Amino acid sequence: MGSKWQEYRPTKSLWFWSCAGCAIGTAILGFTVGGWVTGSTATAMADDAGRDARIELAATVCVAKFKNQVGYEKTLADLTAEDSWARDDFLANGGWATLVGMDEPVQGAAVRCADMLADMKDAVTKASGDDTAVGSKS
Repeated sequence: MGSKWQEYRPTKSLWFWSCAGCAIGTAILGFTVGGWVTGSTATAMADDAGRDARIELAATVCVAKFKNQVGYEKTLADLTAEDSWARDDFLANGGWATLVGMDEPVQGAAVRCADMLADMKDAVTKASGDDTAVGSKS
């Protein structure tokens, strides 16, 4: 049996189709389970990541500016008294969501900042055990 394998000589078409099948199989596995993406998908993913990073940075600056103002607790109570859909306008109109050197707030930053401040207010309310705080559900 060993001599049969030693004497075997594949044809050129067998070599070609074997190589083509391996290339196609590699591509299928790479794009389905290997995590490969096309250039346009990679560009879209990078754009999304950049946008999300800008929003997160601007929202973090917004929270810091909001917390460092005089009368922070009262303004936070005013913010949480607003309807959830109007909180981003409250922050944008107050100037907290606008970065230094920019005329307009980063799009989406005011919404994220409002969410972060609301979460912070909820955490303070739960920690203090105060059920009568503004914005708490009864």
